[in-house]
Amino acid sequence: MFFHDKRLQYNAKPERPDPVYARKLQEVLGGQWGEISVMMSYLFQGWNCRGPAKYRDMILDIATEEISHVEMLATMIARLLEKGPVDAQEEAAKDPFVAAVLGGMNPQHVIVNGLGASPNDSVGYPWNARYTIASGNLLADFRYNVTAESQGRLQVCRLYEMTTDRGVRDMLSFLIARDTMHQNQWLAAIEELKADGLEDTPVPSAFPENLQLSEVAYQFINTSSGFESQEGRWASGTSIDGKGEFKYIGEPEPMGEEIRELADANPLALGTAKKPLRVTPPGLTGGQQRRLAIDVIRKLPRIHAPTACVIGILQHSERQLKLGFRDLGWII
Repeated sequence: MFFHDKRLQYNAKPERPDPVYARKLQEVLGGQWGEISVMMSYLFQGWNCRGPAKYRDMILDIATEEISHVEMLATMIARLLEKGPVDAQEEAAKDPFVAAVLGGMNPQHVIVNGLGASPNDSVGYPWNARYTIASGNLLADFRYNVTAESQGRLQVCRLYEMTTDRGVRDMLSFLIARDTMHQNQWLAAIEELKADGLEDTPVPSAFPENLQLSEVAYQFINTSSGFESQEGRWASGTSIDGKGEFKYIGEPEPMGEEIRELADANPLALGTAKKPLRVTPPGLTGGQQRRLAIDVIRKLPRIHAPTACVIGILQHSERQLKLGFRDLGWII
């Protein structure tokens, strides 16, 4: 279970309100790489972990810390919004530059959130669970976690440069430092997984490698103009997993069949076919089918009555088609 301590993990008090900066700070709260994303990813990775207990405990340690970071950011945003929009505009009027950018304030901070934070990014796009990564494969997840912490630290560093508020910078310096630890933590966990023999490259390491097309497993395929990419470590020498040799394919040729067009799909899908198409939706009454048959016949030249008969029988019941011909004065 979780317990809440009313003390914040670290300070979250600005020197002064700044509603425009509050909007910017929303990115590292509710953005794709924000604290809500890593919090939810780590929680589900921990809850789903079936590996040794040390990994589960470690994941849930950092996941719970991320809840604290969400609280710190939400508190900071609320404090940056403590002056209402009217007060902020009056203050901005003293500085034309600030007045010019005040339009950058998020109106939802007033209208929806009552001068508080929200689970959205800096442009108001809602956080969503698609940002959550928890595959059950620890090496795959830990590699993602390094990326998440790298992107998060990058954004917080950029935000640090966008303010001179010492209170805000104090909190951001703490988050930057914790992201330093977390990047190192996940890299250490990756090495531990390998040392324990639980996972390795390529992920998933438990899948039989003889089932992959080994011919292309270590080829670097040059699919853009120029050959500069052949100078990299990835283009020659022993592969990183030690199981193959990198090979540079400078002028690759297609290996698959040539496809100019696909076969027609089920007519009921109502996609564009190669020829004009009419369908009879399932479940129509006899009268509805009869009217459809008449419509088919009317749209075909009379000299092609046998063709009309064949097409109609394919698309309508034979009985309704014959009734349609009879109604038009055609005897078959």
